[in-house]
Amino acid sequence: MKNLLTKRISSLILFLFLFQVSFSQKIEKQIDSLLSTVYNDSNGPGGVFLVSKKGETIYRKATGKSNIELDVDMTPENVFQIGSMTKQFTAIAIMMLQEEGKLNVSDTISKYLQDYPNGNSITIHHLLTHTSGIKDFTKMKLIMSIAKSDLKPKALIDFFKNEPSDFLSGEKFKYNNSGYTLLGYIIELVSNQDYKSFIEEQIFNKIGMNHSYYASDSKIIKNRAYGYHGGKAYKNKFDVSFTIPYASGALMSTVDDMLLWQQAINNNILISQETKEIVFMNHSLNDGTKINYGYGWHLKEINSVKTREHGGSIFGFKSMAVYVPDLDIYVVGFSNCDCNSPTVLVREIASVIIKDNEKNK
Repeated sequence: MKNLLTKRISSLILFLFLFQVSFSQKIEKQIDSLLSTVYNDSNGPGGVFLVSKKGETIYRKATGKSNIELDVDMTPENVFQIGSMTKQFTAIAIMMLQEEGKLNVSDTISKYLQDYPNGNSITIHHLLTHTSGIKDFTKMKLIMSIAKSDLKPKALIDFFKNEPSDFLSGEKFKYNNSGYTLLGYIIELVSNQDYKSFIEEQIFNKIGMNHSYYASDSKIIKNRAYGYHGGKAYKNKFDVSFTIPYASGALMSTVDDMLLWQQAINNNILISQETKEIVFMNHSLNDGTKINYGYGWHLKEINSVKTREHGGSIFGFKSMAVYVPDLDIYVVGFSNCDCNSPTVLVREIASVIIKDNEKNK
């Protein structure tokens, strides 16, 4: 009787194992098929994609070339510029400083920049939520005149601060890189560290993001993916001084490090649960209208399931990540050509995982 029971248990374990293998292979094929619709040139720029469910990596693949000229294949370990995904780190840095009592999101920016126009009516909260009304400097006609210039944060702020406001603070939501530039400078003022040092020491080092950096084209970075522009023929990316994207878009990372980042957020390593709830709250305009943005993340839905997501775009690179908090699903994708946005792909992959989760309840 005991032997029969043992055999049945063994058979059940084997069945569950084979079912899990079959399930994993099915998911892998579905994701491979999605990627092949965009990344169909094995000799061109490529991308890296990672999917995690409940802390376990269930998909991690690279496609295409990390360097076309040297004919180097992409690997999952490649380091990419992540563009506006940088805003997540800037927002969390601000909230870390709030928890330390060094600032408050209700502070007006005139507390830190006394000469900023209308600074008494614009708060840190407005900067975090893209509701400040400040002109986005990346949309200014003269932006290319400073693109290669190494500017101090204050000089970059001076470039746009006297531009007319798009609207009164709190009246509308309008995505805005200038606001996150101001946040980076405020981080420097209250922490007595430059933005690069604060992010690398207080965040990257603290949670083991050992392959993440403030971007540099001169520093030797192991496993760097080189950036390209598309069109009739691929071209090397346009060079830009990383003092320009700064706190709105100047970081580099890997998909594995980004998973560490997501796990640090989940486990309240950097900020408390109470603060985290504020970060991921649908904040409101002056008239009470809710916006689909927290602090550094878009708050959306896929298949009626709530998501936290953000993409990034910078010369030669595009990035995207989606987190599904109710299911603990994380999907992140990087591309080393700004001709191939991973945004739709990452959301489609997340949709596949969500649907399979529903089927297997």
